[in-house]
Amino acid sequence: MKKVLVVEPDSTAAETTAGALRRQGYAAHTVDRGARILRSYHDADLVLLSLDLPDIDGLEVCRTLRAESDIPLIACTHRDNELERVLALKAGADDCVLRTWSPREIGARIEAVLRRTRPHSTGADSISLRPLHIDPRTREVRLRDRVVDVTATEFELLYTLAARPDSVVSRKELMAKVWGSNWVRTSRTIDTHVSSLRAKLGSSRWIITVRGVGYRMGHVGQVPETSAG
Repeated sequence: MKKVLVVEPDSTAAETTAGALRRQGYAAHTVDRGARILRSYHDADLVLLSLDLPDIDGLEVCRTLRAESDIPLIACTHRDNELERVLALKAGADDCVLRTWSPREIGARIEAVLRRTRPHSTGADSISLRPLHIDPRTREVRLRDRVVDVTATEFELLYTLAARPDSVVSRKELMAKVWGSNWVRTSRTIDTHVSSLRAKLGSSRWIITVRGVGYRMGHVGQVPETSAG
């Protein structure tokens, strides 16, 4: 039974979420402060973290957890704000969702993140799109011999695109393969993760938007060797 630690200052919301997770087969426990999560996350399999904490900034909690551990982390926010989602992902969250989720959706999100954070099988192939190299065995991304710090979700998204470098991968397929979801209303999360990956890779041309369809990897010749990242 996977252990989920729910970090939520609103006790009613926390117990509602924990109860829904227990009904889906998770062992769910709650804490209401950032300081408490930093002391108690070690025994959990996943942290579901509200960014609106009364004692420590939620983004700072994300950064601290990621610096100390590779524990799967889903941030949640009450505000439908792209910048906040991007900042949460950059701070180390594997996903960032609106607090208006349904029990079914948050269960699926947790399942998808746990699935993504398990390493690929040893038979999976490394991908080299010089100067970009992606190793599924170590889950390492290197750009010109520099390790690029990506989350588990960002790795899965990049690997999915890079595995078919000459093809356009539809938004629907990305949602299904990376997030385990076909819900159109959640597809904005693709844009947020793509934006974060582009920033970490130092160029928007690594991932090309094909409007109305999806995304594809950019050609090596389109990315100058002198570009940042």
